[in-house]
Amino acid sequence: MPTSPTAPDLSALKSRMKAVWMSGDFGQVAQYLAAEAESFVARLNLQPGTRLLDVACGTGNLSLPAARAGAAVTGVDIATNLIAAAKVRAAGEGLTVQFDEGDVEALPYPDAHFDVVVSMFGAMFAPRPELTASEMARVCRPGGLIAMANWTPEGFIGKTFGVTSQYVPPPPGLISPMLWGDEQVARRRFGALARSFEAQRRELVFDHPFSPAEVVQFQRDYLGPIHAAFQRLDPPRQQQLAQALERHHTDHNDGDENHTINRAEYLEVRVVRA
Repeated sequence: MPTSPTAPDLSALKSRMKAVWMSGDFGQVAQYLAAEAESFVARLNLQPGTRLLDVACGTGNLSLPAARAGAAVTGVDIATNLIAAAKVRAAGEGLTVQFDEGDVEALPYPDAHFDVVVSMFGAMFAPRPELTASEMARVCRPGGLIAMANWTPEGFIGKTFGVTSQYVPPPPGLISPMLWGDEQVARRRFGALARSFEAQRRELVFDHPFSPAEVVQFQRDYLGPIHAAFQRLDPPRQQQLAQALERHHTDHNDGDENHTINRAEYLEVRVVRA
């Protein structure tokens, strides 16, 4: 199996990935991740003045609580509309956060510049995972912390991507981002870059106060990868995908027909930089 896209395809792939994450309106989705993001940040026990980088920061779900804790926060993302939304959120709270456009595979920061480097359901989607790990480690000082939250392959989100890929296969040569949720794979990717490595499985609860069918429509409207998947299909295949996703949400619903509760497992990774 290939471990990364071939060089000639990389530029086109990155352009496509950027377009995917800029489609829809991820800010609408991010609100359902916010509570777990705050818990993730709380577990870091940040000290005032800690230099923290939020990689693939999206609309700021990790950046904002880190700034509230007194950290000196920088957020970076490939999607300019998400950066713009994050800036608006930070300004609305009177928080000082530096938000930059940038690629996790070529972070625009000096070596050992940050005390803590974090990413929640973001860096895992970059196409070259070994380079992603090395770049996150490069900008983290020796003895500093790298913390990631990554969906597991066997969890609800991993299975959701499995359903979608039956209708819209991923680009040839692209490694599944869900492998970041496999502890042994994540450990191997950091390898000698890690002085120590720890991982723990955790759960994020998606609590949508509407039906599974409405959840699918919500994601179709706002969640970039799902929105883009539907855009690539003709109407009959769109209907088939919608039905498949509705069954998936229904089968994993701990609520009722008008209240969808899906429990999504993720792997929390903690690396102390060598």
